[in-house]
Amino acid sequence: MFYIGIDLGTSAVKLLLMDSDGKILNIVSKEYPLFFPHPGWSEQKPEDWYEQSIEGLKELTKDFDKSKVAGISFGGQMHGLVILDKDDNVIRPAILWNDGRTTEECDYLNNVIGKDKLSEYTANISFTGFTAPKVLWVKNKEPENFAKIAKIMLPKDYLAYKLTGVHCTDVSDASGMLLFDVKNRTWSKEMCEICSVKPEWLAKIYESYEKVGTLLPDVAKELGFPETTIVAAGAGDNAAAAVGTGTVGDGRCNISLGTSGTIFISSKKFGVDSFNALHSFAHADGTYHLMGCMLSAASCNKWWMDDIIGTKDYAAEQKTIEKLGENHVYFLPYLMGERSPLNDPFARGTFTGLTMDTTRADMTQAVLEGVAFALRDSFEVAKSLGIKIERTKICGGGAKSPLWKKMIANILNIKVDVIESEEGPSMGGAMLAAVAAGEYSSVEEIADKFVKVVDTVEPEPQLVAKYEERYKQFKEIYPALKPVFAKLK
Repeated sequence: MFYIGIDLGTSAVKLLLMDSDGKILNIVSKEYPLFFPHPGWSEQKPEDWYEQSIEGLKELTKDFDKSKVAGISFGGQMHGLVILDKDDNVIRPAILWNDGRTTEECDYLNNVIGKDKLSEYTANISFTGFTAPKVLWVKNKEPENFAKIAKIMLPKDYLAYKLTGVHCTDVSDASGMLLFDVKNRTWSKEMCEICSVKPEWLAKIYESYEKVGTLLPDVAKELGFPETTIVAAGAGDNAAAAVGTGTVGDGRCNISLGTSGTIFISSKKFGVDSFNALHSFAHADGTYHLMGCMLSAASCNKWWMDDIIGTKDYAAEQKTIEKLGENHVYFLPYLMGERSPLNDPFARGTFTGLTMDTTRADMTQAVLEGVAFALRDSFEVAKSLGIKIERTKICGGGAKSPLWKKMIANILNIKVDVIESEEGPSMGGAMLAAVAAGEYSSVEEIADKFVKVVDTVEPEPQLVAKYEERYKQFKEIYPALKPVFAKLK
């Protein structure tokens, strides 16, 4: 049988077709626009997601026996606010995870309601990207749209709804809304009251590997798939990527270098970082995880290469970088503000340490190192909780760079395991579909069978020592500039 994983990303939807043994048969990507109506805002049209996903599904399966498609599931960009009216029409463009407009609402939640209460109700505090402050923003700034709300959805759940007619979400994605009681895996009545969210607006909650329904007859007919094709709830992109890299069970780690950057630590026990610098979320395997998320990771390199240097040959630019651990140029990767562990929407990207002999290669190196240093900031929080991590998997577009993997291994001083097939959330989504269809009994079982480590990047003691000194210097830059960033807002 065939299983499809749909990774609803920020720049494109990526669709993957695999068979029952985990062999990848085809991959298709479809892009859609991203809108920035005001500085710090980030929006997309949910209709674009669905249109491109349907076209992608057709292209993905055109040369295969469509009658063998048994299941579909998702990994999706988290936190985005999709609101529908009573007729199921999208009320306004979706407000995305990297949107920074909700500063006032976050201040209200964190400082008036209080971080202690938020953590008690949801295991997390408010960040500008989360869904609950977005709901408050619509209430405060667009009351005419707020009055029309009949359903609230997350991005991937909009696709599931369009495919099945079922208003659903999963525990991992719901964890990032600030409306969800993570420990008890249910909606928080207290947070719904605080944010004026009516219970009927919210979706039914599923575990990520559970069946939510089957394809609507019209959709099945358009795609040529059986009406019995199962649709599973799926997961937030990072949890789905963790499934795809085998980061399930207890005490495993995955680093994702996508548009955003994350460090993801799976745990069978529920736990909360006392400073709420890391997110405490439900995991797609039925357990929990801690996650540090930086808003701009591989997107920093894309910005530098595409928009500033003006090249698409990323590998050629990295070939000239030789002296690791000796760069005097530093880059703060806060192009969209920052989440973990700073929680500062006003943080901005900067180059520091430029001199007349600074080269293009130095600045390219600084961008890559800056992302790795910022990932280490969250890694240090995990270490302070007594969590010992000796190795990590790695995924995302940035993980295709041997140089970047080497930097991460030495800046974090951990072994970086490279897996045979790194397809991130789309692979995780397909695996969740296979579990929902009964092909495998659990997420851990399918991960153990499918995920194979083919290479390990080992830290080098001499280079680790050099980067230790560089990291100490990097850590001093943001605190020094924080007051400046606040004035620039």
